[in-house]
Amino acid sequence: MIRIVYFPKIGVPQFNLPFTSLRSALADPEGLVWVDMVEPDADEINRVLVNQFHFHPLAVEDCQSDGYQTPKLDDYGDYLFLIIQSVIGEGSFEDEPTRELNIFLGKNYLVSSSLKKITAVEIFRKRLEKDERLYQNGSDFLCHALLDRVVDDFIPHLDQLEEEIDYLEEAVLSNPDPKTLERILRLKRYTMTLRRVIAPQREVINRLCRDDFPMIDPYSRMYFRDIYDHLVRIYDLLDGIRDMTTSALEVYLNATSLRLNEVMKALTIVSTIFLPLSFVAGVYGMNFHYMPELEWRWGYPMVWLIFILIVAGMLTFFRKRRWF
Repeated sequence: MIRIVYFPKIGVPQFNLPFTSLRSALADPEGLVWVDMVEPDADEINRVLVNQFHFHPLAVEDCQSDGYQTPKLDDYGDYLFLIIQSVIGEGSFEDEPTRELNIFLGKNYLVSSSLKKITAVEIFRKRLEKDERLYQNGSDFLCHALLDRVVDDFIPHLDQLEEEIDYLEEAVLSNPDPKTLERILRLKRYTMTLRRVIAPQREVINRLCRDDFPMIDPYSRMYFRDIYDHLVRIYDLLDGIRDMTTSALEVYLNATSLRLNEVMKALTIVSTIFLPLSFVAGVYGMNFHYMPELEWRWGYPMVWLIFILIVAGMLTFFRKRRWF
């Protein structure tokens, strides 16, 4: 699906510009065009990226790749090509946390492409209809506003991660079962995946606010720097969540080890008590004819008295040593 928005210098924005009018809109040097491609097929990619804008084949190939790609920025002279990862923020923590957003930034246009629908882009499109400040300062500021929306979506998602780890910490202390361990390991892996996304994405934004690109006005660089600060904060939060998951994992292992020690202690006490009883029972179970107690009237009660005294004596000894 191809959606085209045209912001003329003077006049009303056109949020559903026909594709046939795209060339004339791009010819307006004072206007601004945003082409948003959502789940495009090969024909749409060829019509827009190749025939209309004549983008580099390597950039077009990256837009068609459905595997994970590390965030990056390529400078092609007349335009910039960015690969950005947007957090999904829905579903379980077993799924892939992000979706790829490809952005072409030119002097008077912005082209975005994603093989799957991205919530942040949809929200940004609705916001454009209400806030004219987003497109009055050129394509670089429009790109900043889109990236800012994408980055801001990470914050509530991190709040969900913190809530999940808080729940897991309580579960570890109350009932450290194997399912809790599985959730901890899944959350730890999920957090590490997000960190691998944020680290290169932070460097991409850092280049936008530091390097000298002709399509980015110096006035807009401070806004990109604000996005960079947000990514630094997100990366620090992910570090904290990673440490919390590591701590929860250590608590789980310690808790299970403590429970195992308690079980082993109980079994050891029982085994230790029955060892002398087995010895006494074994002695009086020997079939010798001349054993003194075999024909004694009180022999059987005496053996039980010995059993009871041994058990009581060993339990008293264990309690004094605080073994239970």
